[in-house]
Amino acid sequence: MANTILSNGVRNNLLTLQQTTAQQGVIQNRLATGRKVNSAIDNPVNYFTSVSLNDRSSQLTGLLDGISNGIQTIQAASKGIDGITKLVQSLQSTVKQAQADAAQNRPTKAGGALANAAETAVTSKSLKDVALDKLIGAAGAAAPAAATASSPGHLGINTTTNTNAAFSITVGADTYEASFPLTATTTVRDMVNEINKSGLVTAFVDEKGQLNVKGKGSQTVEFGFGVGNAGPAAISAAQVAGTNSNAAINFAAADADLATSTITSPNITSAVRSNLIDQFNDLRDKIDDLAKDSSYNGINLLSGDRLSIVFNEKTGRNQTKLDIQGSNITADNIGIPRAINTQLAGFINFQNDADLEKATAALTGSLASLKSLASTLGSNLSVAQTRQDFTKELSNVLITGAGNLVLADPNEEGASLLALNTRQQLSQTALSLANQADQGVLRLFG
Repeated sequence: MANTILSNGVRNNLLTLQQTTAQQGVIQNRLATGRKVNSAIDNPVNYFTSVSLNDRSSQLTGLLDGISNGIQTIQAASKGIDGITKLVQSLQSTVKQAQADAAQNRPTKAGGALANAAETAVTSKSLKDVALDKLIGAAGAAAPAAATASSPGHLGINTTTNTNAAFSITVGADTYEASFPLTATTTVRDMVNEINKSGLVTAFVDEKGQLNVKGKGSQTVEFGFGVGNAGPAAISAAQVAGTNSNAAINFAAADADLATSTITSPNITSAVRSNLIDQFNDLRDKIDDLAKDSSYNGINLLSGDRLSIVFNEKTGRNQTKLDIQGSNITADNIGIPRAINTQLAGFINFQNDADLEKATAALTGSLASLKSLASTLGSNLSVAQTRQDFTKELSNVLITGAGNLVLADPNEEGASLLALNTRQQLSQTALSLANQADQGVLRLFG
């Protein structure tokens, strides 16, 4: 078929109309899909960059579940620490209840009387006051001197050759050795004060004028009093039954030796303290149970498990993650021994005041350890939550950036389509005018 011959004006207007229609189709497709780049043909750089950004966003979004699980695992361990802390505080309360009940098994000894009725008659003082006011010794003394109306009397220690006195006190694994100056004015009262500085025993003079020594625990007390021409010599004398001066204060020389000491426990147990033992041990066992139950999704940071939270989509050395090594929390591991009713290494003897004091210190140390662990978990939780928020925000940034490269602006495309519609109408009008011009030439032959 022969080609239709169109005038130049008609052909130009027809071409413009075709181009406008094609542009309309492109814009209509953008409005329909919401994208200005639908394939690599439209814009290879923007298309593949957008795909890469969307892929990374998807990978980061996939990591959010792992981060969330990690956060919950840390929180489960933190809640466990809170619960264990409350149990330890309850243990402290139990120990305080035991301490509030007086121990019945403290080793106690009252030495021979240091004063007598005759002395009270001439001094008009009580036996206790006469004994407390007596001097330890005097210059050149060879024997004790009774108190008189004008003299306090003394215990017979020669202060000329013995210028120092000392004590050697041992209770269990603890020993106290100390000397003090022995002068012409040193009294029994001063000596009692020196004994009480040991912290291992309590000394006092009773109403009978007897020096009493009472242990703070239940262990046998080794108690030696010595004198000498210097501090070290006095301490050495106090340590040995054959050289000590226990007899001067009416104590047995053998009291300086554990095997022969008469300062022993009466072995009477407190019923109140005995009843508290089961309560203490039950609470202690609950610490182990609570720690075992502080797991999340199979990972327990209080049972020594390791948690790894991955923060980015990379592998190898470029991967960023948070590794948390858990701790094996048990009553034994945080320093809380079991309670019993007798003296045995590695246990708390609830009948022994010294053991209860050590238990109080141990529980305080346990709380400090738990606080430190809680602080570490809190720091790791903060890191994980910060990275979770960062990952969410970064994923949103990537999606937004990818969209900016390929998504169409409805307002801009709508305005362009309106302009093209107007151009189409104008092109159609121009084409009609071109045709009318051609028809005007035909009328010349009419």
